[in-house]
Amino acid sequence: MVKIVKIGHIEIGGNRPLVLIAGPCVIESEDQVRKTIEGLKEITGEINIPFIFKSSYDKANRTSIKSYRGLGLDKGLEILEKVKREFDIPLLVDVHQIEEVKLVSKVADILQVPAFLCRQTDLIISIAKTGKPINVKKGQFLAPWDMQNVIEKIESTGNKNILLTERGSCFGYNNLVVDMKSLPIIRSFGYPVVFDATHSVQKPGGKGTTTAGEREYVPFLAQAAVATGIDGLFLEVHPQPEKALSDGPNMIRLSRVKELLERLIKIDKVVKTTCKE
Repeated sequence: MVKIVKIGHIEIGGNRPLVLIAGPCVIESEDQVRKTIEGLKEITGEINIPFIFKSSYDKANRTSIKSYRGLGLDKGLEILEKVKREFDIPLLVDVHQIEEVKLVSKVADILQVPAFLCRQTDLIISIAKTGKPINVKKGQFLAPWDMQNVIEKIESTGNKNILLTERGSCFGYNNLVVDMKSLPIIRSFGYPVVFDATHSVQKPGGKGTTTAGEREYVPFLAQAAVATGIDGLFLEVHPQPEKALSDGPNMIRLSRVKELLERLIKIDKVVKTTCKE
């Protein structure tokens, strides 16, 4: 039986309906964040899918010094706190440094460990000790069963509010591939599993100093993942991906989100009706 984790007013796991975690890769401006939240909240309200907003104040794991990182901790958290109150939505924020955990935990409902940092024991322990739900992205370099070690680190603090996210595995240079077997394998460890459909179509460093991607394949991977019985879907969304300052090639256009989610909800209902826990 997969544990149910509460994030704000949302329950994820067990045999609960699919939850959406979505938002832009990084904060570019308050206006950009506001437009994205407004669009996503309207869509998710119309089709009745639980929604957690995600964005980053800083992307510290860029390949190039020239890559856009965001507005920084202070300004970024100020914007996120403002829109969280205004739109009354749970908030997921990724943390790259131990020193920032305390401040972020005051704003975010769920803290995220980036994929590249999923083996950083001190960071994981620091986040887990906040008692807040924690989402750990499986590194591109890890096997699915390696996530058991990550779970043990978090559980050692007494925190059992854990989500585990698959986001693809390295496949040669500048490319990722998704092994759909990893989703039920990771879910068998007893915690809710999320599939990150947009980062799974990345081509890391594919443009030399920035990331390339193939967003046209996001719907296919998302549909396949939902058919395995996942608990949540992670999508990075932007009103105009071609103008995005970070990860534009793999982000979904806001105007295309509703039609994708409508298909995914149908698949989710079939799977969770026929495969009771």
